[in-house]
Amino acid sequence: PRYPRHRINWSGFVTPAIRNLVIACTAVFLVQTLCELFAPAYATFIVREFGLVPLLVTRGLRVWQPVTYIFLHAGILHLLFNMLFLWMFGVDLERTWGARRFYAYFFLTGIGAGLINVLVKTLVDPQGIGTSRIPTIGASGAIYGVLLAAAIVFPDRKVWLIPFPVSIPMKIYVIIAAAIEFFFTLGTGGDNVSHVTHLGGMLIGYLYL
Repeated sequence: PRYPRHRINWSGFVTPAIRNLVIACTAVFLVQTLCELFAPAYATFIVREFGLVPLLVTRGLRVWQPVTYIFLHAGILHLLFNMLFLWMFGVDLERTWGARRFYAYFFLTGIGAGLINVLVKTLVDPQGIGTSRIPTIGASGAIYGVLLAAAIVFPDRKVWLIPFPVSIPMKIYVIIAAAIEFFFTLGTGGDNVSHVTHLGGMLIGYLYL
């Protein structure tokens, strides 16, 4: 006997813009990984040329970096968590807004977060001898913007705090996340995470919405 074939409806699981962003970030990370394995010098070159280096941006030497830094990631966990959060909180936003507006919002918050990063680090290190030379990579600024948008569009949606059996409203979850990022920004910054970029993404998203 012949049985009907069942196909998974991926369109209901992931939306087009989210899918394309995940594929792009994953493909770039694959290139980074291959370079690290077989040509470490090229891996360093990629981060230096396409990561966000405030000193190079302010001097007009790498004006593309506020866009390209979004697609680079520092490790597999960095990539996985960013893509997971993008999917978890971005899919329903894209369904509500449509792909075109979601793309616009994602890149607006990502680029805006990068420019705020450049501004803050330039003010802190105007001579370009410290933090202004350190590259920032990752889509986290844009993803924090997506979190902020989810809290505004779906404020009462429940978020499960894995691994604890507790759920809280989306708006409370994002307020807590913003508070944590703010207090980390006041600290020494020794965890190698650009909390200023995270807050910048949320600020740009809030102003836009």
